[in-house]
Amino acid sequence: MSSFDAPSPGLSRRRFLSAAAAGAAAAALSGCVSVPNTSTRTVYVPTTPRLAPGQSSYRVMYGALVDNGFEIPSVPIDRMDPRMLRQEVDDPTGERPGTIVVDTSQHFLYLVNEGGRALRYGVGLGRAGFEWSGRAQVERKAVWPKWHPPAEMIKRQPELEKYRTTFNKKTGEWEGGMEGGIMNPLGARALYLYQNGKDTLYRIHGSPEWWTIGKSVSSGCVRMLNQDAIDLYNRVPEGTPVLVTHGLYSA
Repeated sequence: MSSFDAPSPGLSRRRFLSAAAAGAAAAALSGCVSVPNTSTRTVYVPTTPRLAPGQSSYRVMYGALVDNGFEIPSVPIDRMDPRMLRQEVDDPTGERPGTIVVDTSQHFLYLVNEGGRALRYGVGLGRAGFEWSGRAQVERKAVWPKWHPPAEMIKRQPELEKYRTTFNKKTGEWEGGMEGGIMNPLGARALYLYQNGKDTLYRIHGSPEWWTIGKSVSSGCVRMLNQDAIDLYNRVPEGTPVLVTHGLYSA
């Protein structure tokens, strides 16, 4: 995620510049790049969590796929904590159906369904993922979005200079950034959260780094397995209400 995510066509230049100014004051919420993890990855004994509706096999759910021309590798689910796999659970949030709830204390994202049920996804968090909480809404969604590293990150990592974002005064458009792709930090999908019409700089996005799910090992916001990010993207429209909180009644 970056404080310079390019504006969508529906956003005015003034509105985007206002969001960018907010980004300068919240530089911690930028990057979405993993910090190398040299610790031993835990191997979990698989259990049988309740599958999400419409899914008959976790092997299928997290299998390799081609999406918009990009090859997404399969997830080695035997090496993951089974709690982090997408599954249907009793809703612990109390929110109305259709709401996304991110519980940063448990590394879970819930999509509230009817009948007191919810879809639960495991997520990975970075330091910035704990720095914002509150209510917002999904103002825009993106498929294989561009990534725009902020100036602070480029200063620390000069090799990112080629992805610097600049404003073209002639065209009135922002240019630059990393094109969408499997190595892009925002992954296959991104949901952009706004509050009262302003960009919170908080993103829910995909990632190929399955070993970071359920952990806090990166800068940035909320990352999901690419397969889960695609699933969530397909289930929620723009305008979806979101609650980010640190702790629910139960996990």
